[in-house]
Amino acid sequence: SSAETGLSHHSARMRLEKFGANELEEGQKRSFLQIALESLGSFMTKLLLAAGGMSLLAGETTDAAVIVAIVAIQTVVETTQSCRAEKSLDNLKELSAPLATVLREGRLSRIPSKKLVPGDILHLKAGDLVPADAIILKELNLTTNEACLTGESIPVMKNCRGKIEQCAPVADQTNMLFSGTSIIGGRAQAVVVTTGMQTELGKIAQLLSGVRSEKTDLQRQLDYLGRRITHLVAVSVGIIAFISLLRGRPFWEVLRSGISLAVGAVPEGLPAVLTIALSTGVQRMAKRNALVRNMSAVETLGSTSVICTDKTGTLTKNEMTVKKMYVDGDFYEITGDGYQPKGDILCLGENDPENISPSVIKTLKAAALCNNAELKIDSKGKWTVIGDPTEGALLTAAAKAGLWWAELRKKYCRHQEIAFDAKHRIMTVICKTQDDEYGIYVKGAPDTVIEHCSSVIGNSGAQFMDLKTRQKVLAANDAMAREALRILAVAYKKVPPENDLNTFLNTSQDEIELAPDLVFCGLIGMIDTPREGVRKAIQRCHAAGIKVIMITGDHQKTAEAIAARLGILGRGKSITGRELEQIPDTKFVDQADSITVYSRTTPEQKLKIVRALKSRGQIVAMTGDGVNDAPAIKEADIGIAMGITGTDVTREVAGITLSDDNFVTIVDGIEEGRTISMNLSKSVRYILSGSLGQLLTVFTSTALGLPAPLLPAQILWVNLVTESLPAISLTADPPQKNCMNRPPFNPKERFLMDQGGTILRKGALFGLTAFGLYAAGLTWGGWTLAKARTMAFSQLVINRMFNLLGERGTKQENASNDGGNPLILPAAAISASMLAVTMYLPFMRPLFSTVPIGFKDWLFLIANSFMAEKI
Repeated sequence: SSAETGLSHHSARMRLEKFGANELEEGQKRSFLQIALESLGSFMTKLLLAAGGMSLLAGETTDAAVIVAIVAIQTVVETTQSCRAEKSLDNLKELSAPLATVLREGRLSRIPSKKLVPGDILHLKAGDLVPADAIILKELNLTTNEACLTGESIPVMKNCRGKIEQCAPVADQTNMLFSGTSIIGGRAQAVVVTTGMQTELGKIAQLLSGVRSEKTDLQRQLDYLGRRITHLVAVSVGIIAFISLLRGRPFWEVLRSGISLAVGAVPEGLPAVLTIALSTGVQRMAKRNALVRNMSAVETLGSTSVICTDKTGTLTKNEMTVKKMYVDGDFYEITGDGYQPKGDILCLGENDPENISPSVIKTLKAAALCNNAELKIDSKGKWTVIGDPTEGALLTAAAKAGLWWAELRKKYCRHQEIAFDAKHRIMTVICKTQDDEYGIYVKGAPDTVIEHCSSVIGNSGAQFMDLKTRQKVLAANDAMAREALRILAVAYKKVPPENDLNTFLNTSQDEIELAPDLVFCGLIGMIDTPREGVRKAIQRCHAAGIKVIMITGDHQKTAEAIAARLGILGRGKSITGRELEQIPDTKFVDQADSITVYSRTTPEQKLKIVRALKSRGQIVAMTGDGVNDAPAIKEADIGIAMGITGTDVTREVAGITLSDDNFVTIVDGIEEGRTISMNLSKSVRYILSGSLGQLLTVFTSTALGLPAPLLPAQILWVNLVTESLPAISLTADPPQKNCMNRPPFNPKERFLMDQGGTILRKGALFGLTAFGLYAAGLTWGGWTLAKARTMAFSQLVINRMFNLLGERGTKQENASNDGGNPLILPAAAISASMLAVTMYLPFMRPLFSTVPIGFKDWLFLIANSFMAEKI
């Protein structure tokens, strides 16, 4: 290719055929029906459908209809959520520029970016999106925004003099432009080197499409639980049926009873309870600025043991703020945050904001003049910056001293600008006053600026900068750097009207250098300030046994300083992406738990970190906003995207989106997730212990040769009125006081090891009390079979009501922050009323083969249930 003429049309066509279109490939899309069928593949869903079929065979059409309706609602909700995730690569494609300015056969033309090929010569200016990866041939004051690839929002200076290093991280390739990034200043001519899936953006797309979505912990637990229940029910019902046939009961009666018992033992209300519990959590989290796209993510969030978080915009505000100055031998503190020009300039040790030093005024004036940003207020009344955030911070600090950019520009007309570049590390402007005087204003890296200074500012006039003064300035620079401040030095020089301006500038063909006779003004330290409440939120994480890891594209020293300030670094290690690349995967897995700060990382490395942590058994929550975060977010157990600064790609692959981009919201979400987990555990205990008690009552009676204690209609009625509604009411329990003072839940023990003993104990007590009452009344109490069955039927229902009240967590250490649950008592009352209906309404008694029972019988039932609950 030629920089003067570009490619010929023929060469472009040939290369387009060879390399393909400059667009991201689409994966094979799944239809709505395919996604729906996949959602029906869980074992619990299959079990429910089988139970519905058995209910239909037994003539219980109502129960069958309820089961089918539950499965249908679950399928529609899950399928709708999954369809949204299919849009992720489509949104990634939209980051490519639709049109590009390209040089072909000596003429500039606008062509669709998908027709670009390697060798094309691009012409780019401020505001353009970069359509392909390209090497810079020529540039003028070129700055780009690479946040979507690197995660770092600070503008990147680009030039054509850098060394080409293909293996270097994106953030270190200053001579390259990358697809999906944007030009925010200057202009450039560049030659395309890679297109489509070969670009850095394409590599991320390949990572994203190669990450498989795994089942959540909750889905795996429910599948396992369904299998265990199926085995238990099948064996129990089989034994009961076998014994009943041996005792001479009719085959069809045994079959119908067996099906009814199996359907009654299967917890068909569990999916409904799960859906409502998660929906309740979704609504709570929405009120706390967390929008949930995948409902199961809410529960998974409660199991989180590691949070991998970005720095910029999540832990910090993504707004540079001047916090400290060093001028004329004194340190000054600047109050206020963000770009709102409200705050004071306080000399440390003197709390008098009314008297600002003249030297400070001169320093801020020089910083405001050597500046290309613009500070303005938007339609919503919020102060914003157009241009470099660093320069915006300087304008804000100047405004706090009464120096407004617009007024200064009117008084000091810019005559010439020498842009900042990586080699000189300074920016210089020459301004002309209304009195035809010239002034030179410089800002840049402290060590570079000091080299051009021969004197230092003072309230009584400029003074010679001797070695002692220079050492003080450097010591102040080191002290401010240890506070994680980004430091700029400011200097100026007045040019008398009778002097020729060129005497102060040495000009050559390649560069412009200032003579070393500037007046040093001072040091200005700024920082992307941490968000309010973040440090406290991290302390809550540590108290909850959750490790917080910072993964950022920023420089190592800056990352370490912020991490130390927020309490993340602690005793953990800090490594860079280059160091991480040198560690073999097998060794890194062993070291992953000891590292808390990663800096200058690539998308592949973020993915490597998440996979290593997961292989260690950690439940990983990954946050991010840029395209570079999307693969790791999708790989993590729970992906969290930023709603304000996040890209569509990141939001689509994440389970949760933060509408305020605040780390504190993540911790609030974990509290909600833990609350949901606790409430689900209560519901599972309630449902399974009741089903086990019911199964044990029938099994024991059959094994001992007694008549069936429950008829099919009674079994299904117990299931219908005492399972779903009370279990759902338990999901509305508010958070408990000590919710965030416990270690993370062990996902392998959630519904099995931890709850198994309780479920077995309660189920056995419920079954034995019902069977004991039935057997005693039938054998020694002189009850009729109808009354004995009515008492056993009633005992199972009352047992469940006492169990419901017992699940409220009345111990003082578990008391909730928001009072009790207002749904518990109404749910218990409704269930008890529905029981009474079957006994006291004449037209209902024949349907359930019940008889009315007296006041003493009720007292006996309540006493039995009370003792069973207290044991």
